[in-house]
Amino acid sequence: VILDEIGRGTSTFDGLSIAWAVAEHLHDLQGVGVKTLFATHYHELTELARSFPRVHNLNVAIKEWQNEIIFFHKLVPGGTNKSYGIQVARLAGIPTEVISRSREILNQLEQKGPNDVAVTTLHPQRRKTRPGKVAGLQLSLFQSPLEVLRERLLALDLDRITPMAALQTLYALQQQVGGDTKKGKAPPTTAEGATSSGAKEDDGIAQS
Repeated sequence: VILDEIGRGTSTFDGLSIAWAVAEHLHDLQGVGVKTLFATHYHELTELARSFPRVHNLNVAIKEWQNEIIFFHKLVPGGTNKSYGIQVARLAGIPTEVISRSREILNQLEQKGPNDVAVTTLHPQRRKTRPGKVAGLQLSLFQSPLEVLRERLLALDLDRITPMAALQTLYALQQQVGGDTKKGKAPPTTAEGATSSGAKEDDGIAQS
């Protein structure tokens, strides 16, 4: 069974409760459980590994370097208490001003909690500029392709990337800018991130 972000479509506590109950049900089903990959951002679910013998926590390997995140595309043992939604939003091309403001709000929420931060605290005095304009420049919803391309190139770890991964990255960038990819032929893919043959076949909770 593969489950992805169970409970994320409702309020936090409702969603967490549903996800927790589903995980327990699959673990105990017919006394032996079901082999399950359960991907979630609910960090609280990692506590299930303390009480349920067939639950094992995994997380996606990520390296933080110079305010960038580098994805290794592999699972490693253990849970995590961090998420990278804002960094991923930046890589997706969300405007820099929105990303900066998101970080400010996140810092306040982490320090005081969502129930202790007043809306007036999170909502600074509006600037006397027309909506959608900053310093006379019209903001677009997404960054220009060149800005996105620049950030993707800067995010590459040139000391670790393999020749095959570099080829795949170049192909993806060429596709992004609308270039000719030799009649659409894609480079071969690798089995990067596949689990080894000796991996346990127990239930797992993977956090991304």
